[in-house]
Amino acid sequence: MKQLNKEDIQQEVFDLYDAYAHNKLDRRTFVEKLSAYAVGGITVASLMSAMMPNYVDTRTILPDDERLESEFIMYDSPKGGGKIKGLLSTPTGMTGKVPGIVVVHENRGLNPYIEDVGRRCAVAGFISLAPDALTPLGGYPGNDDEGRAMQSKRDRNEMLEDFIAAYETLKNHPDCTGEVGVVGFCFGGWISNMMAVRLPDLGAAVPFYGGQPSAEDAAKIKAPLMLQYAGLDERVNAGWPAYEEVLKANNIEYQAFVYPDVNHGFHNNTTPRYDEAAATLAWERTIDFFNEKLKS
Repeated sequence: MKQLNKEDIQQEVFDLYDAYAHNKLDRRTFVEKLSAYAVGGITVASLMSAMMPNYVDTRTILPDDERLESEFIMYDSPKGGGKIKGLLSTPTGMTGKVPGIVVVHENRGLNPYIEDVGRRCAVAGFISLAPDALTPLGGYPGNDDEGRAMQSKRDRNEMLEDFIAAYETLKNHPDCTGEVGVVGFCFGGWISNMMAVRLPDLGAAVPFYGGQPSAEDAAKIKAPLMLQYAGLDERVNAGWPAYEEVLKANNIEYQAFVYPDVNHGFHNNTTPRYDEAAATLAWERTIDFFNEKLKS
């Protein structure tokens, strides 16, 4: 089977995958539509393989990295799923307390990519908690397709409570200053926006390509926002003008960045939607923002 590079994949294929990944297409229809692009030695199987995440050798920070300590914990989420598992990552060599960051996964549970993001936060000098909203259903199953199917069975507002509980867990952690922010991706971007709505004491929120709250909810936001959008992500970007209008009307502090010519999911380095330049810049901006808002 021919190994495909990002450059071999047409934009229409990325768009089809986005629809499939967000439950707009079932797997059978996705495969059928892919067949139209299986030409010139490219097969449906090779397209499918190329679009799926590769968790082999894509971790940027290993769990045993000497710069941090990572462990899975269980924390209470009485308004959500009850008991939730999460990856707690703490920087080593701390001379005092540090701020916290809740790391919110996409629509498929706590996969290796999001675990890696949690560790990146710790290396940057924060204590992070990356919850798995699939815990009540048995936890992330080891592959994203099954994880996505599982997550669709949970109510998203109940899952929001799980991440709000993670915020409270970090805020009260003995190694945390009490200043806590949130970063989330895709579904996690919506969660990040909604945590800003729900938590007046939230230190900062960085939603990556996340769905926007209603105008009524957006007006309640107190936390400073950094919003990261993908230029080719028409589905999510359609809600941005109305959101920005509310933020401006209510004098809510925000920064917004649209990265041109990149797809939804551009920060995820395990799929061909990844864009190294945009992801690197967006992450540098994210950490600088958290340093400014949580450490000052």
